[in-house]
Amino acid sequence: MTEQPAPYRPNPKLKRVETAFESVIFNSRWLMAPFYLGLVISLAVLLLKFCMILWEFIVHAPGSKESDIILGVLSLIDVSLTGNLILIVVFSGYENFVSKIDPGGHPDWPEWITKVGFGGLKQKLLASIVAISAIQVLKAFMNLDAAFDPSRLAWLVGVHLVFVVSAFMLALSDRWSGGDHGGE
Repeated sequence: MTEQPAPYRPNPKLKRVETAFESVIFNSRWLMAPFYLGLVISLAVLLLKFCMILWEFIVHAPGSKESDIILGVLSLIDVSLTGNLILIVVFSGYENFVSKIDPGGHPDWPEWITKVGFGGLKQKLLASIVAISAIQVLKAFMNLDAAFDPSRLAWLVGVHLVFVVSAFMLALSDRWSGGDHGGE
């Protein structure tokens, strides 16, 4: 005859400690909220910089060459893409790590905001970084007449290629693993 082991009975005091510890860990996600608020403030600073670039662009446009106009537009696009990058991080990060955002009552709420998972967030971030990097390389090529620095140009192209290869490898690994594609 074999004896049955006594059923496991958790210690009620340890269970309360475990529950309290898990509650602290779970609620620690709110420590990220100030980071996202700081990014929103940085977006306002970026808007100020965009307005300054736009004003300078408008003031100098009448006497500028075509290449200077293109460089000015590329600068505006660059700052705009950086702002988009900040928004992607704020919305997706808050939604994924802090709390779900309720889009109810906002008919113009962009659909992607509540559907970007962590894999999709990584892909969108890298795509934005590649676009920003490409603009920097394009600006350097457009400015070859004014200041040709072969080592700076080589570094820009090299860094851009690293970003492109990284984005490609991330997309490939996500596809192979059947990872989260951002709900899209």
